[in-house]
Amino acid sequence: MFCVNINHAERMRQALINENADLVAENPRYIMRITGDNPEGKAQLDNFIDEDSKYPTIVTTSKLMTTGVDCKTTKLIVLDNHIESMTEFKQIIGRGTRLKPDYGKLFFTIMDFRNASRLFADKSFDGDPVQVYEPPEGASPVPPDSGDDGAGDFGQEPGGEYQVIYRVNDVPVRIISQRVQYYDRDGKLITESLIDYTRKNILQEYATLDDFLRSWRAEERKQAIIDELKEHGVLLAALREQAQNIDLDDFDLICHIVYDQKPFTRAERANNVKKRGYLP
Repeated sequence: MFCVNINHAERMRQALINENADLVAENPRYIMRITGDNPEGKAQLDNFIDEDSKYPTIVTTSKLMTTGVDCKTTKLIVLDNHIESMTEFKQIIGRGTRLKPDYGKLFFTIMDFRNASRLFADKSFDGDPVQVYEPPEGASPVPPDSGDDGAGDFGQEPGGEYQVIYRVNDVPVRIISQRVQYYDRDGKLITESLIDYTRKNILQEYATLDDFLRSWRAEERKQAIIDELKEHGVLLAALREQAQNIDLDDFDLICHIVYDQKPFTRAERANNVKKRGYLP
């Protein structure tokens, strides 16, 4: 968990301990602060990196672990600090990009409380790769010239009007906004709406509704067309969820979203077939 400064990292550690007292009681190293001024935490850095070491499990930090710490099994990165530097952002995200399939690490999750993930859409995001510090055998895993910036204060930003209120252990929690972002088949962030992106991709393959219908009717195995569209980066499952057309099959979803045809649900199509006398 990346915090604003050392003071914030310590208060975050204590807050997490308060919410996980049972797990901390089993081992006090379950949640630790690893910052430049904390010898006890820094002494546990090797254990945090070690794939076979269970503890520490959760770590709060500010600047110390931004670069060079190669934690291959990190599955969750929490951003609770203001990040303006693209280099720093890439370095922090890089803590989660290592894969370790034999330990079940095939992906990682980012929880962003400060809108730092906006930098994914920055044109400079795909610039030069960040260099990873690999310490010599037996040397400290802490990269040289690392340290914490203890300056700054951490305050709570004013709230606003919210529509949905969630409660966790009787504590009111509000979701201010939600955002889901997708990457295309080339690994680039989709910056336009998913509907516009889907329409553009399908129209590149089938310029008109007639073109699509001819291919659909000619293909004995309809799934082959769906699979081909997926290969071209069309995300039908995500599109269905976003468009809230859960009951449309793939054919009707495409006709509706791409060619502005009236959508028919599965139930409506079944009723039409019955009316025509094809089903008993």
